[in-house]
Amino acid sequence: MINDEIKRHAEEAEKIIYQYLPEEEGYQKTVLQAMNYSMKAGGKRLRPVLMMETFRLFRGKGRVIEPFMAAIEMIHTYSLIHDDLPALDNDDYRRGRKTSHVIFGEAMAILAGDALLNYAYETACKAFDLEADNEKTVKAIRILAKKPGIYGMIGGQTVDVELTGKALTGKQLAYIYENKTGALIEASMMIGAILAGASEEEINAVEQIGSDVGMAFQIQDDILDVIGDSQVLGKPVLSDAENGKQTYVAIYGMEEAGKMVETLSDRAVSGLDRLPYDNPFLRELLLALIHRDR
Repeated sequence: MINDEIKRHAEEAEKIIYQYLPEEEGYQKTVLQAMNYSMKAGGKRLRPVLMMETFRLFRGKGRVIEPFMAAIEMIHTYSLIHDDLPALDNDDYRRGRKTSHVIFGEAMAILAGDALLNYAYETACKAFDLEADNEKTVKAIRILAKKPGIYGMIGGQTVDVELTGKALTGKQLAYIYENKTGALIEASMMIGAILAGASEEEINAVEQIGSDVGMAFQIQDDILDVIGDSQVLGKPVLSDAENGKQTYVAIYGMEEAGKMVETLSDRAVSGLDRLPYDNPFLRELLLALIHRDR
């Protein structure tokens, strides 16, 4: 069963991530507790799993990938903490648990997000102690720095915030999705390829696959926000409409949204199949995104 395989790989990634979490001690103990509270809230661990499986796809060896797996999940988690804040989505639940600002207060949640972003780069730099070829590590850190930034995730989030409650064009929505969600997935897969020694052409192909996966993943999220089960999702449904956010479903309708998820996922898998290597689990994982219910 693919779901069992996904769970096993997520648990493998989680064990690696937990090794890099900070000890909860010292005068700053509260922010460390808030960081770990959100990091240990579960989730799909999709980004570190994609990173590891792309690394394996290109026959990567060694532990150099591990600090980057932790780092990408820290960046993803910081973005969720900030997304949930009253100033943005104002969500009280995430992954079936109360959100950081509900437990620790708004100020500490902001600091926890800031801390996770900074600690992600501190963690990624530990790769220099694990890999003799520092050129690949430097290249991977450049991707880790750029994709979540103003020309990636933050850029998409900025447009999302500014246009909330306003009518969006399909082009504007695509920009938000490609950056707010797609950028971290692209980063995950590209870093896996880079650290495994993939060529520039292969890295570019992986970036496009990640872009398609990210777009498909976000549109599926829109679908689940309408028809999903809040108990299964671990967060409220219909929150996009309540927050005045336009989605792919709102603009194009449910049927077209479903078709687009399938088209993008099929294109991503076709791109994967054209690469000179294979990773059967990675292929099945991308296909499973079409049918996910959480």
